[in-house]
Amino acid sequence: MNVGRIDYEKELNPEQLQVVTQGDGPVLVLAGAGSGKTRTITYRVAYLLQQGVLPQEILLLTFTNKAAKEMLSRVAFLLGHEPAGLWGGTFHSVASRLLRLFAREIGYTPNFTILDQEDAHLLMKVCLKELQVDTTARRFPSPAKLCAMVSYARNANQPLRETIAKRSPNFIELTSIVERLAEVYDVHKREADSMDFDDLLLNLRRLLVDQPLICQKLSDQFRYVLVDEYQDTNVVQADLIRLFSQSHRNVLVVGDDAQSIYSFRAA
Repeated sequence: MNVGRIDYEKELNPEQLQVVTQGDGPVLVLAGAGSGKTRTITYRVAYLLQQGVLPQEILLLTFTNKAAKEMLSRVAFLLGHEPAGLWGGTFHSVASRLLRLFAREIGYTPNFTILDQEDAHLLMKVCLKELQVDTTARRFPSPAKLCAMVSYARNANQPLRETIAKRSPNFIELTSIVERLAEVYDVHKREADSMDFDDLLLNLRRLLVDQPLICQKLSDQFRYVLVDEYQDTNVVQADLIRLFSQSHRNVLVVGDDAQSIYSFRAA
């Protein structure tokens, strides 16, 4: 299918058509399950390209690799070819790509390693051993639970102490130990030139805030920022969207507030 042959009025309902053709500026689209949210956002990308927007000027963000792949393949199907240069993927994949370009600006090498969940748990286990924490004397959170506490605090942009008090009050007497473990965990990651999944987002935000020229360059480049499943964004991801779209303010987010599944990541 050639982009010039897309009959938007025939293929979209009136509400979808309005979003696709009139979605400039800051736009929030709330839509329920089965209403064609992903369809609308992919047609919006095709429409923008038809209007002469360059692929590299579009940033398309979602939450899972499967969803990102599906959206990009739908865009390619509509166009009849892959739109080379289009920035699309999960928040974490886009963050990884950008951080490899600018890693030295925040004290990493471009070849930094990314810790998966299992790696993070193993590293936390090393930290427990290094600090000689006796996890048998009393009930103590597992490495996985410790990582989850630290992760939630970082994604919610709140002190770890506050997260423990609100979400794990049964471990409140261990707060100072957990805080120390989090510090040692961070030191080990930095020394190993590695980042966990949370670091990808946090370090990208730090880069954009601390390096205004880089932030300006990227926000100038991304004329249009489109986000699917916006209900799953947390504070850090919302900050990234705001920073990416500050030059042109063409940010279109689509979501369903009844379908949020990432509350454990502080969505």
